[in-house]
Amino acid sequence: MKYDAMTIGEYFAALPPERAEAVSRLWLTVKDNLPPGFEERLSYGMPSFVVPLSAFPAGYRGDPKEPLPFISLANQKNYLAFYHMGMYAKPEIVVWFAREYGALGIGRLDMGKCCIRLKKPETVPYALFGELSRKISMEEWIAAYQTTLQK
Repeated sequence: MKYDAMTIGEYFAALPPERAEAVSRLWLTVKDNLPPGFEERLSYGMPSFVVPLSAFPAGYRGDPKEPLPFISLANQKNYLAFYHMGMYAKPEIVVWFAREYGALGIGRLDMGKCCIRLKKPETVPYALFGELSRKISMEEWIAAYQTTLQK
């Protein structure tokens, strides 16, 4: 869903009450576990953690005005979306996440290349998302992104 928000705070304030707590808690879980260097900002209309241009001046897709995205959250019509770009570049993280998610016994993992769709806010495995957030440092993400571009 598209929100008419100019800041992360405005985005969270616009969330429907039945999703606001889960999205906010997931955001704080990521923030508390993310390796240093990433920057918070509204990117592509979503609360995001990005690589600041000071660390990667080439920018996303070669645009020096657009920081390299890493993790974003979005409230969609029927689910919460958790986008982790590092999972697209590092398939071993997808394998690890799928195994750990399955071991929790909370239902089938609904996932695309880098989007995890969470249909039941009450079953979000916050600790697992915290661990996922720690898996890739900013420097590792930049290197993985550059490697992916070369392929």
